[in-house]
Amino acid sequence: MPHLVMLCTGNAARSVMAGALIGDDLDVLVTTRGTHVVEGLPMSLRTRGALAALGVKDHAHRSRQLTADDLRTADLVVAMAREHVQFVRRTYPQAAPRTGTLKRLARDLPGRSGLLAERVAALHLDDVTLEHWEDVDDPAGGDEAVFHECAAEIQALLQHLAPALENHA
Repeated sequence: MPHLVMLCTGNAARSVMAGALIGDDLDVLVTTRGTHVVEGLPMSLRTRGALAALGVKDHAHRSRQLTADDLRTADLVVAMAREHVQFVRRTYPQAAPRTGTLKRLARDLPGRSGLLAERVAALHLDDVTLEHWEDVDDPAGGDEAVFHECAAEIQALLQHLAPALENHA
């Protein structure tokens, strides 16, 4: 079963949304983490509300900092913005070939043929030039509507990406 790490800054909004929205239909293990986290905090109330509006049940999330152990078992790190990819490249270079933005992966990850690890490796994610269009904007500081828009954007991207996330022999 492939292990996906959803990555944002504080592990309180975007990565939490992505982890919750990926759904139970896929045969994948999902972990959510952040690059600059205050450990143990629950998801924000606005995140909880945005997920509830999309019919996602509440879960007992607590914020967690990304660690080398998380990356050791990750087949793919799905970053919400370029800054998160840059963090992995700088701090955990061994995981850079398996780290890309949600928008790039939704656009570029090949579909349903072969092992996920092989398809990810073929993207050469550690060498790609990160571009402005790749960021899912951080809703922090925004009102409820901003969080709802962010959750809807992440949901749409994940629906496009989902078929490519599992291993297919």
